[in-house]
Amino acid sequence: MDKPKKQIWGWAMYDWANSAFATTVMAGFFPIFFKEYWSVGTDVNVSTAQLGVANSIASLIVALMAPILGAIADKGSAKKKFLIFFAYLGALMTAGLFLVQQGDWAMAVFVYVMGIIGFSGANIFYDSLLPSVAGKHEIDRVSGLGFGMGYLGGGVLFALNVAMTLMPETFGLADASEAVRYAFLSVALWWGGFTLFTIFWVDEAKKTHSMNALAIVKAGIKQYLDTWKKIRHLQTVSLFLAAYWFYIDGVDTIIRMAVDYGMSLGFESTDLIIALLITQFVGFPAAIIFGRMGERWGVRRSIYLAIFAYMIITFWGVLMTKPIEFYSLAIAIGLVQGGIQALSRSYFSRLIPKGQEGEFYGFFNMLGKFAAILGPMLIGIVGLTIKGTLAPLASTPEELEAIGQIASRWGIGSVVILFVVGAVLFKFVDEEEGKREAAYIEAHSD
Repeated sequence: MDKPKKQIWGWAMYDWANSAFATTVMAGFFPIFFKEYWSVGTDVNVSTAQLGVANSIASLIVALMAPILGAIADKGSAKKKFLIFFAYLGALMTAGLFLVQQGDWAMAVFVYVMGIIGFSGANIFYDSLLPSVAGKHEIDRVSGLGFGMGYLGGGVLFALNVAMTLMPETFGLADASEAVRYAFLSVALWWGGFTLFTIFWVDEAKKTHSMNALAIVKAGIKQYLDTWKKIRHLQTVSLFLAAYWFYIDGVDTIIRMAVDYGMSLGFESTDLIIALLITQFVGFPAAIIFGRMGERWGVRRSIYLAIFAYMIITFWGVLMTKPIEFYSLAIAIGLVQGGIQALSRSYFSRLIPKGQEGEFYGFFNMLGKFAAILGPMLIGIVGLTIKGTLAPLASTPEELEAIGQIASRWGIGSVVILFVVGAVLFKFVDEEEGKREAAYIEAHSD
C-alpha cells in the first residue's frame, strides 16, 4: 500500500473508531439508560429536557474552545496531537459510564458531557487533517469514505452491543442493565484501540520553524484574534457557516434525540435500537455514494437534496404512529445523514485559506456545536411549554399521556425551521467568490 493510500485509510479509520461513541452511546443506549436507569421515576418530558440540557452544555463548551484550539494546532503542527488527547479523553469518560450508579443522573450527565467534549474536540482536528491527506480532486470521495467507515464501524460494534442486551446470559452477564454498562466499556476499548491506526498511519507536515509550547499558545491565540479581522474578507465563509449552522443543527438534533422521541411516543426500546442499526448499515454505502455524487453531480445540488430529504423526514416523524414507520425513517435518514455531513466538510475546504485548516475547521465545528445547543433545547422547551399549557385540560391519566405525546411531536416538528433557514442561506454562497477571498488571505498572511 503506497503512502498516500495508507494515510487516507489511517485517517478514515478514526471515523471507524469514534463512531462507536456516536452510535452506542449518544444515539443508542445513553438516552434509553438515562430514562430507565439513571433517571428512573422521573417524568418523561423532564428527563427529555435534562438530556437536551446535557447535550447543550457539552456543545457550548466545545464551541467556545474549538477555534482557539484549532488556531494553536495550526501554529504548532499539533492537529494530530490534539486529536489523540481529546480522543483518549472521550474514551476514558465513556469507560467511566460503566461506574455510574442507578439513579445518579447528575453524575451520568457530567461523565456524558465530558465524553462529548472528547468526541467533539477530537473531530475538530480530525476534520482539519482532511486537506492534508486528500488531494483537491478526491476530497469529496475521501470525506465520504470517512463517514462510510464510521457508519460501518459504529454499526458493527452496535450490533454486538445490541446482542449483549438482548441475550445477556449468552455473554455471561446478569441482565440487560449490566450488558449496557459493559457496552459502554466496549466502546471505550474500541475507540482507543482503533485510534492507533490514525496515530501510526497519518503523518502531519511539520512547520519549517519550531516554537516552544508557550510560544505556540501565544501564536495560536493571536491567529484566532486575527481571524475576526479576516472575516471581512471572507464573506463567503461567513455565509456558508451561517447556513451550515442552521441545517446541521437539525441533523445533529435528530441524531441525538431520535431514540428519546420514540420512547416518548411509547415505542419499545428494542424497536428503536433495531432502527438505529438499520441507519448504520444503510449509511455505510450511502455516505460513500454521496461522496461520489459530489464529484459527478455537484456538491451544492447534493447538499440541497439532503436538506430537502430531512424536511420530509421531520414532517413524517411528527405524524408517525407505528414502529414500522420508525424503521422506514431510519432507512431514509441513513440514506442522507452521512452524505450531508461529508459533503459539508469537504465543501468548506474549498473556501478556506491553505495552511489555516485547524483554525477554520475550529470555527466550522464551533458553529456546528453552537447550533446543537439550540436544537435539543428547542425540543425540550417546546415540549414542556405545550405540556404545561395543555396539562390542566386533562381529566384522566390517559388524556395526560396523550398530551405528553402531542408535546413531543410539536417539539420534534420545530426542527424543520432549521433546515428551511439553512437552505435559504446556502443559496447565496458563491464558491468561486469564496476561493478568491481565500487566495487573498493566503497572499496577505504571515
